[in-house]
Amino acid sequence: MDIFSKIAAGEIPSYKCAENDKFYAFLDINPLAKGHTLVIPRREVDYFFDLEDDELAEMAVFAKRVAKAIKAAFPCRKVGMAVLGLEVAHAHIHLVPMQSEGDMNFANPKLKLAAEEFEDIAKKIRENF
Repeated sequence: MDIFSKIAAGEIPSYKCAENDKFYAFLDINPLAKGHTLVIPRREVDYFFDLEDDELAEMAVFAKRVAKAIKAAFPCRKVGMAVLGLEVAHAHIHLVPMQSEGDMNFANPKLKLAAEEFEDIAKKIRENF
């Protein structure tokens, strides 16, 4: 079982933002912005484009709901979406609140947040989901 599967199963703590029986959304612990969230399938799949077509479509719709919740909780121009996938061998989507396209630069310094801040951010997103 990979680290993201352990997070979705509750074996490793996370700041949960949303979930259903197929997908799990939680805060990135090295966020580019407040509200930076990861969306994963519960099923272990390494490469995003190896998801079945119906899973890919359902994941996009789930991520859309999460993105709307992020935007409601953290007003921004848009919520950017990125699929990188080299750092963890589990398909995932990054959702990042943006004021400009530069906010999606993963080379930018990451925010350092206290546990209480992460909890508050996740709660705001859950309330808007």
